[in-house]
Amino acid sequence: MARGRGNPVPTEDIGALFDRIADRYDAMNVVISGFQEPRWRHRLVRATELEAGMAAIDVATGTGKVAASLADRVGTFGHVLGVDVSDRMVARARAEHADRIEMTFVIGDALELPVDDGTFDAATIAFGMRNLPDYRRGFEEMLRVVRPGGRVVCLEIARPRSLIGRLGRVWFERVVPRLGSLIGQGRAYAYLVESVRGYPTPEEIAAIMQAAGLVDVTWASMTFGMVTLHVGLRPSGPREVADQVAN
Repeated sequence: MARGRGNPVPTEDIGALFDRIADRYDAMNVVISGFQEPRWRHRLVRATELEAGMAAIDVATGTGKVAASLADRVGTFGHVLGVDVSDRMVARARAEHADRIEMTFVIGDALELPVDDGTFDAATIAFGMRNLPDYRRGFEEMLRVVRPGGRVVCLEIARPRSLIGRLGRVWFERVVPRLGSLIGQGRAYAYLVESVRGYPTPEEIAAIMQAAGLVDVTWASMTFGMVTLHVGLRPSGPREVADQVAN
């Protein structure tokens, strides 16, 4: 398959970068988000419309925070699989959630998810899509692993357009790399800023999701446009598939 639009940094380099920041990742996320990360995460989980006993996959799961929130929703009779390319992130996720029998974590590539077709009721990715070398292929894989009618939900940092949002962007682009330097990871957090600059607009991401085969794609901004939440559905039947191809 030809490579589509995506992050130019090789996947193995992304994995190595997140290995280096795994120990400080959660604490830095809280600060970088202005303490908004829990609210964003909870809205992502609500968007999945998961119910007790269902199954979900969290791609680019990191230390498993989103996966844990998904597990809270599906309960002990459900199942959540977290997948990440970083060995150390997966190790931390396993250690931090070792008591959760409904959760499993594996090392894997988001463009070749190690699961069968139609296994899950929902697939999520939070702050990970911009790291993938092919955005469309990432959405195609998430679509592949959900059942017909299943939901694909993507939460990602955006480039805000409002005045207040642009002030937040100044914080993100100028202060975040300096905070990274304080913990000895200036280059890693400078990459974080660059990855956001290169990420498509919300409208472009919606179009990429539709090109990947998702239907009923919607998106919403949060916190003055600092982040966006995209939702799409896997077509539920042959007619819906035909309509999507025709469009």
